[in-house]
Amino acid sequence: MKEFDRLNLMHSLEEFKEAEQLIPGGVLGIRRPYNFVEGEYPIYFESGRGGRVTDIDGNEYIDYLCAYGPIIIGYREKEIDDAVCRQIKGKGFCFSLSQVYQNELAGKMRELIPCAEMSIFVKTGSDATTAAVRLARSYTGRSKVLRCGYHGWHYWCVEVKGGIPEKLYEDVFEFKYNDLNQVEELLKKHRGQVAAIIMTPFGHPLAQKLEAPQPGFLEGVRRLADDYNVVLIFDEIRTGFRISEGGAQKYYGVIPDLAVFGKAMANGYSIAAVTGKTDIMKEGESNVFVSSTFLPNSISYVAALKTIEIIERDKVLKKIWEKGEYFLEGLREAIGRHDTGAELTGIPPMFYITFKKDPDKLYKSRRTGFFTRLIRRKVFMQPYHHGYICYRHTKKDLKYTIEAVEDSLAWIEKKYPMR
Repeated sequence: MKEFDRLNLMHSLEEFKEAEQLIPGGVLGIRRPYNFVEGEYPIYFESGRGGRVTDIDGNEYIDYLCAYGPIIIGYREKEIDDAVCRQIKGKGFCFSLSQVYQNELAGKMRELIPCAEMSIFVKTGSDATTAAVRLARSYTGRSKVLRCGYHGWHYWCVEVKGGIPEKLYEDVFEFKYNDLNQVEELLKKHRGQVAAIIMTPFGHPLAQKLEAPQPGFLEGVRRLADDYNVVLIFDEIRTGFRISEGGAQKYYGVIPDLAVFGKAMANGYSIAAVTGKTDIMKEGESNVFVSSTFLPNSISYVAALKTIEIIERDKVLKKIWEKGEYFLEGLREAIGRHDTGAELTGIPPMFYITFKKDPDKLYKSRRTGFFTRLIRRKVFMQPYHHGYICYRHTKKDLKYTIEAVEDSLAWIEKKYPMR
């Protein structure tokens, strides 16, 4: 079996060594080297084009992380970037008052998204989930929140609790995706005190297998929210403008009271949104304060409008589903031919390869070996985060990746045989 040499990452490692003296941890959060395979993955990218990225050492990769989700079409999309440049050069984008693009985008969201009667635009997914929870608490006059999924880095939901007093998250209770009984038990226990249920409509827990909703689960949560007069919030930061133009709520046919969108809606430009029923959203008129110097900046609105136009015009999501179906079928066949404990979960636009845990903890070595061999083949995936298909991934890219996955599985099957 052919061996592949470690990539030349000299400049990445040099930059990171300097960064450690300037920035806590060198880089922040999930981009830190220990979230990949240290010494094997690049730390800095130089550029991107289509479905590929190039690091500062000149290595080019087929990219399935897609900037952790925002890249739905491709990197450096000329039509989108040209629209932004026209706005910057022709009109400007940072003013004391808003430009009309907010109205245009809110109107487009109302047209596409079932729950979207009104919208508030912010910059990040964490902003959006926090604003949604604040609206729900104001509307209901209650404080407790039930949550399922990753909702960002703000105090009420962040996984790492350093620097956060317990009183700031003591009213937030987690439940497991697809466990309707647990949701009902929490609602009974805190009857009359729960303001909101916030959840990802498609299950993508941190570093765990992806989960589609079991039959009746989303419908059951909707029913319980109605029975207990609780605001149901769908966190569609990852699923919005990816599973369908109207989000997972449209795809699964279950409509929340509020929903949050971000990532793919502007193909990499920083924007997120809270959208939902008018009576709840109107809490933002005077009871809930949402403001920031940069929220009205129109670059991201222009990018979002152009991105959504392309998604609709070119049937982008239909083609992503078609590519993803081909890709997942190839991955399933490759995994089925090798006894490695590898597991594939997800749906065509979003996928994840994980490894079954075993008493000897060899799954960790299998995982490291698998992703090491992939990155040496110039396939960029993340061991602890699911991947995405973007519009610019080509059939050639997908075929090459399926072959690289099979090669990596064959290698770890030989090196770490199942017992």
